[in-house]
Amino acid sequence: MYRVIISLFLVISSLFSAVVKEEKWPSGETFLTFLEKYSIPQKLYFDLEKEDKELCSEITADSYFYLIEDEDKTLNQVLIPVSEEIQLHVYKQNNGEYKFETLPISYSEYTETIAIPIETSVAKELQDATGSAALAANLKDIFSGSVNFRRMQKGDFVAIEYTQKELLGRPFGQPDIKAAMVEISGKKYYRFKNEDNDKYYDQTGKAFTKFYYFTIPLTYTRISSGFTQKRWHPVLKRYRAHLGTDFAAPRGRKIYAAAEGRIEFAGRKGGYGNVIIIKHPNGYKTLYGHQSKFRAGIKRGKWVKRGELIGYVGSTGLSSGPHLHLGLYINGRAVNPLKIIKKPEEIALKGKEKKTFIANAKITMQNLDLVVNDQNRKKATKLDRIASSSPIVTPKEI
Repeated sequence: MYRVIISLFLVISSLFSAVVKEEKWPSGETFLTFLEKYSIPQKLYFDLEKEDKELCSEITADSYFYLIEDEDKTLNQVLIPVSEEIQLHVYKQNNGEYKFETLPISYSEYTETIAIPIETSVAKELQDATGSAALAANLKDIFSGSVNFRRMQKGDFVAIEYTQKELLGRPFGQPDIKAAMVEISGKKYYRFKNEDNDKYYDQTGKAFTKFYYFTIPLTYTRISSGFTQKRWHPVLKRYRAHLGTDFAAPRGRKIYAAAEGRIEFAGRKGGYGNVIIIKHPNGYKTLYGHQSKFRAGIKRGKWVKRGELIGYVGSTGLSSGPHLHLGLYINGRAVNPLKIIKKPEEIALKGKEKKTFIANAKITMQNLDLVVNDQNRKKATKLDRIASSSPIVTPKEI
């Protein structure tokens, strides 16, 4: 989608002497302040449906967005990603009025195996070689509790097979690590992803995924709106998304922390109204929206336990009735809260499943070792990329 629309941007640019700009979303800026900056009536926002208003609250600081301005510096159109699948599109129509829509993001995707000799640090070497700041963080999560990356020295090695989305030549979204090897002082540690349950194991089939348990944070009457990353509405003829789950409940119903963590934000946040965001270990965050009020003493930096009272159900922000909007994010990616782990589960591989996994892991392990052993350990090296693309949806002409 970006490639299509950027091409459209360039056509418009050539016709009207406009310039395509790639910028980072400023910290503290909201969708409304963005509209105000370009003198666009805020009615555009307030006329949106509830789900679209909530999507406007999903814009994150320092994320890339694309815009073009006319010669008089007024906004012609802008594209703002709010997840790995959906983006906001605001554009000027022929009559001078602005229109809002949500569009799917079209990205390319590749899988590669990369071998990195460590010269300074794992984070720096991986980012320099791949352009992904998230790859090192995800790698450390996979080996958490069993590998001390601080012990790595010059001459140690990392090899990773992973899949990455790419947008306009830049890594986009979270990398999906399929297999990894870390070598420290000659000792090698391996992890392999089991695609059946998204858990990680070593070459013997021993599980190494750490679990982090969540609970539904309130007693609710019904689910009034479910999670969806990208959905084509057959009646409205447009794409819609809802990056959380809405739990209908009486006003004033108590809301509890779904898991332990530190409060990252407590205040007003656009269409979500009164919001608490809790940062949990292992890259998790939860968002609790539309609250009527917070429990006394709740503030940024406070540590809360699972099941601790944090606030009360309301309908603040742009809400049609009292409910809790629960958002769950893993490394910045919105996921379905109803699929979160609520209790320990059995993940040990057994019987034929274990034998098959070990056989496949052995082949992958040999491939990782081959990438390392066949290379001059002075340079990072990559195998050929295997690329694919997501379907492209063409927006109507402006």
